[in-house]
Amino acid sequence: MINVSNLAFSYGSKMVLKDISLQIREGNIYGLLGENGVGKTTLLTLLCGLKKPQIGSIEVDGLAPFDRQPSLLADQYFLPDEVAPVPAKAEVFARENGVFWPRFDIEKFLTILREFEVDPAQRMDTMSAGQLKKTWISFALACNVRHYYMDEPTNGLDIPSKAQFRKAVTRYTSEDAAIVISTHQVRDLENIIDPIIILDNRAVLVNATVQEISEKLFFDYGTEIRTDALYREMTPGGAIQVYPNAAGEESKVNVEAFFNTIHAHKELAQSLFNR
Repeated sequence: MINVSNLAFSYGSKMVLKDISLQIREGNIYGLLGENGVGKTTLLTLLCGLKKPQIGSIEVDGLAPFDRQPSLLADQYFLPDEVAPVPAKAEVFARENGVFWPRFDIEKFLTILREFEVDPAQRMDTMSAGQLKKTWISFALACNVRHYYMDEPTNGLDIPSKAQFRKAVTRYTSEDAAIVISTHQVRDLENIIDPIIILDNRAVLVNATVQEISEKLFFDYGTEIRTDALYREMTPGGAIQVYPNAAGEESKVNVEAFFNTIHAHKELAQSLFNR
């Protein structure tokens, strides 16, 4: 389990994260959402130990990530938004660097890479942006770690590759893995992310499962306009409307509509999800 307690971090006089507390449990793919500048990437780099908390603490299975204990480093992987065009063939790079992760599986790497339709014999510094991203995703998943931190992994991927990414993440990670994915591309990932974490203005607005969201809010996809809607988005066939689930009915959560609802009603979010 990952425990974040009263975490704060700033760049000079600019406070980015303030009094952040949350738990991240194994067996889940967390969607980390928020507008630009709210600290999503900073939080990921703190979780994996690339930055040190200035106030508060982070513990991953009882260890502080910034201490860089070999046992923890061998069981985590951070995939940044911008990946390096390494001057080596993909398979050669994987064989040479996979040794740093004890459970690295070269056959899994090659399998995922082929599913992404990338040639393992191609040099990474000659790949397109999408091919390069898929190579790094394949390498990350082949490391077989229990803690994944991915920053905007679908950036640069075309539509078929985004579907392949969703399939790969659910197929090639273990059931006890804790995966945190930061994204602006909510529609790319809404079928696999659960729970949802929303950061805003240095704080955690929401850390809730899809089930918890559906218990609190109702997502209406009909044509009748509701005056009590907290959020409404017109569509060609009617509207997506979100309103309090007073009747306890079931509905399919639309993550993008949920994010927009929370962003427009932050005090309500605190009362509904942070009691």
